[in-house]
Amino acid sequence: MIAGVVAAVFLGVLTWSFLEYVIHRWLGHDRRFRGNPFGKEHLRHHVEGDYFAPTWKKLIFAAVTTGILSVPAILLAGVYGAAWVAGFVAFYGVYEVLHRREHTHAGIGAYGRWARRHHFHHHFVDGRSNHGVTSPLWDLAFGTYQAPAVIPVPQRLCMAWLLDPETNDVRAEHAGRYVLRLAKAPA
Repeated sequence: MIAGVVAAVFLGVLTWSFLEYVIHRWLGHDRRFRGNPFGKEHLRHHVEGDYFAPTWKKLIFAAVTTGILSVPAILLAGVYGAAWVAGFVAFYGVYEVLHRREHTHAGIGAYGRWARRHHFHHHFVDGRSNHGVTSPLWDLAFGTYQAPAVIPVPQRLCMAWLLDPETNDVRAEHAGRYVLRLAKAPA
C-alpha cells in the first residue's frame, strides 16, 4: 500500500509538471488562447519582470483545484486518489515558490542555478522555448527545449540578485552566464 501511495503522489507531481508546461506554453504564449486570465497575468509578468499575480489568486486557484479534483479522485481511487491530489497540489506549491525565487534570489546549488538559466532563457532569449519552470522534461518531449548560452538581460528587467550595485553591471559571480543588455540611447 505504501508503494502505491508513493507512486500516486509521484503521478500527481508528474501531472502538475505536465500542466505547468501546457498552461505556460498554450495559455500563456499561444496568441489563440492568450486572452484568458492566466495569459493576461503572464503577459504582465513578462513585461514587468518582477510582477507576480497576487498570492490570494493563487491560493484560490489551489483551493478550487483541490476541491474539483478531490471528489472524483477519491471516489475512483480512494487513498491513492487522495495521494495523487496531494502530489499535484504540493508540486503546484513548489512551482510557485521556485518561480518566484528564480526572480528574487540567486540560485542555490546546481539545480537552482540551472532552473534560473533555463527560465531566463525563456524570458530574455526565446519565449517559444523552455516553458517548464521546474523541469525540462516536457520541453524535451515536445521539442521546445533550448540549452541556454550567455543570457542577455535587459537593463530595465534586471533582477536585483544579478546586479552589482557598485558597478551597476552583472555581479562577478554571474558574469560568465549573464550579460546586461543596456537600453538603446534615443536617436
